[in-house]
Amino acid sequence: MEQPRVKYSLGPVSSIEAETFGEPGKRTFRLVTASGEAKSYIWLEKEQLYQLGVHLQEAIRTLSDEDRQKESRPSEPAWEGGEESVEFKAQRMILKYDVAANSFNLEAYEGGDAEAGEEDQEGSSVGFWMSPDQADKLYQEALRICAAGRPPCFLCGMPINPDGHVCPRANGHAVLESG
Repeated sequence: MEQPRVKYSLGPVSSIEAETFGEPGKRTFRLVTASGEAKSYIWLEKEQLYQLGVHLQEAIRTLSDEDRQKESRPSEPAWEGGEESVEFKAQRMILKYDVAANSFNLEAYEGGDAEAGEEDQEGSSVGFWMSPDQADKLYQEALRICAAGRPPCFLCGMPINPDGHVCPRANGHAVLESG
C-alpha cells in the first residue's frame, strides 16, 4: 500500500512543544510546532502523547553521544510558504528516524485508517522534522505532562479521580482514594 502524502510539509521545525489544558481527568493535549511562518496545532489523546514520548525516549537512548552531537540535516527545507495555521485532532501518527539526516520525522493525520482502506483525502495532515535535541526535550515534556495526571489504581490500572474510585477488581466493594 502506498504511503499517504501529508498536505502540509513543514520541513525542520524551529520549535515543538507539548501542552495540556484543564484539570486532571478533563485535560486536553496538543503538540504545537512552528516552522517559518507556519504553525500547527495537533490535538492528541493522552495515550497518543504518552506513546509518542515513550517511542522518542527509546529512540534517543539508542543514539550514541556522537550522533546526538552531530548536526541535524533534514532532507527537506524549512517552510517557505506564507503564513499558515493548521489545527486538527490526530487519528494516526507515523514517527521515523533518518540516520543520514540525523533527524526525526513525524507525520500526523486527521482521519481515516489507511491500513483498512479508509484514508480520508479531505482530512488535514502535517509532517515535520526535528533534531535529536528537540526530540529529547519533547519526550521529556510529554512524559512529564502525562505523569502529572490522575494516579493509576494499583489494582486495576484505571485512573483514580479526586473524589475516589470504585475499583472493578474489588467488585465495587472498596472505594480507593488518591493521595
